Amino acid sequence: MGVREVAGQAYREALPALAASAVGGLLAGLVLGGMRADLGNVEGLLVLIPALLATRGNVYGSLGARIATGLHQGLVEPRVTAGDERLRAAVAAAIGNGLLASLFAATVAFLILTLLGGSPAPLPVLVGIALISGLLSGIALSTVVVVVVFAGYRRGRDPDTLVGPIVTTAGDVFGLTFLLLAVRIVVGAPGGGV
Repeated sequence: MGVREVAGQAYREALPALAASAVGGLLAGLVLGGMRADLGNVEGLLVLIPALLATRGNVYGSLGARIATGLHQGLVEPRVTAGDERLRAAVAAAIGNGLLASLFAATVAFLILTLLGGSPAPLPVLVGIALISGLLSGIALSTVVVVVVFAGYRRGRDPDTLVGPIVTTAGDVFGLTFLLLAVRIVVGAPGGGV
């Protein structure tokens, strides 16, 4: 197979995922547009959003790459079974890393805004929002990554081609949606008002 054929195949495999990514980006923009009031209610949240979204992409992109490598090496079967310890460990590690990164991002955002003379929301509020959205996003993204990678692999697609656009899109859509939900949970909780 020549370079032209390989490039053509790569574009044919990636095009649907990239199209879904464009549509998902628009959906994420709609969710962000709907968060205007929430962004005004929680000082510092706007600073935290890019860090949380980048975290989702990095952590779950790595999960997708790890699963794809396991599939290519024959270490992981392309189906979900309760006995697949490698898959369970990879998903658990990704969710754990996502939660730690969310905690770190919220703490650093609070410290930087405070040092710059800002008046961010209290640290427990920012941490609560980051952890709730991190957990919910982690569950959703882990599910999407596993399903898409396995389904693509079983259909003869290169999972490495699918992971990037799918994780980016799902990370933005789920990340913002669950961030909005987390804000409403934390701010609406007794003593959670800012």
